Amino acid sequence: MAVKAELIQLGFHPVSVQLGEVIIDEEAIDPKENELLKARLEKIGFEILEDKEKQTVEKIKAVIINLIHNHDNESSIKYSDYISDHIGREYHYLSKLFSDNEATTIEQYIIHQRIEKVKELLGYEELTLSEIAFKLGYSSVAALSSQFKKVLGITPTEYKKMINKSRITLDKVGLIQG
Repeated sequence: MAVKAELIQLGFHPVSVQLGEVIIDEEAIDPKENELLKARLEKIGFEILEDKEKQTVEKIKAVIINLIHNHDNESSIKYSDYISDHIGREYHYLSKLFSDNEATTIEQYIIHQRIEKVKELLGYEELTLSEIAFKLGYSSVAALSSQFKKVLGITPTEYKKMINKSRITLDKVGLIQG
């Protein structure tokens, strides 16, 4: 929304604004407009990627984030096929490109995104660990717990206890002196 607002404010006509990609109605942007747009986007924490490889890496990330954070129980989905289908390139090429541009592999990036989603769901305290495991397509609670501990060094239960200690109940917000 912030990117779209900046584009409109600068007189552009965005057709589509999605994570990692913007399509505008204009044929071309003159260099001065491009520099102004870059500066405005940098102020709000975004950047224009003109390098095709970096654009592809960002598209890979966007596809993974969308899959993990917006779809339930993706256990039947083969990540390599899903990514390849959505990017329109062979997975082997995408995997090498990702590893060459990031300090990690696609597989490790997926694991870390899944763990972030687990942490988010644990924080909401609405689902059991078993429900979270099912929702995120883990084969079992043990598989989720093992991967969680491998990545973070603590179990999901220890993490939940840790975040509960640091949370402030709503009736106490504003009353605690820092």
